[in-house]
Amino acid sequence: MPKTNHELTEGEWAIMQAVWENQPCAAPTVQELLLKQKGWHYSTVKTLMDRMAAKGLLTTEKIRNLTLYHAAVTKRQAQRGEIMRAVKRAFDGALTPMMQFLVETNQLSQEQLRELELLIRRKRSRAQSARRK
Repeated sequence: MPKTNHELTEGEWAIMQAVWENQPCAAPTVQELLLKQKGWHYSTVKTLMDRMAAKGLLTTEKIRNLTLYHAAVTKRQAQRGEIMRAVKRAFDGALTPMMQFLVETNQLSQEQLRELELLIRRKRSRAQSARRK
């Protein structure tokens, strides 16, 4: 069964961002994109990308002596993993206290509050529809 929560390290996030925006891409391309931000040498990027492929975060495609990398997880899957990791760490896995904290500690506009209310109404409606089936 595929893993649905992908918890990425900071370095893996940087590489995934570059891959998502440029895939398929080779390690030298990613290294070039991250050089200013991270100061990483080619060997560091290549090692990280190979480890990420072994973990199932990236897939590889060999064309002669060139290895092209593709993202094996979507940005949304990675975001989900990141949020769930934060919820586990900071709120013992409970979503309600996290949402309460976010709502109370952020200045939300009336429009943002309306959007949140609409999301909750839609979710409640879907849950009620699913129960009826």
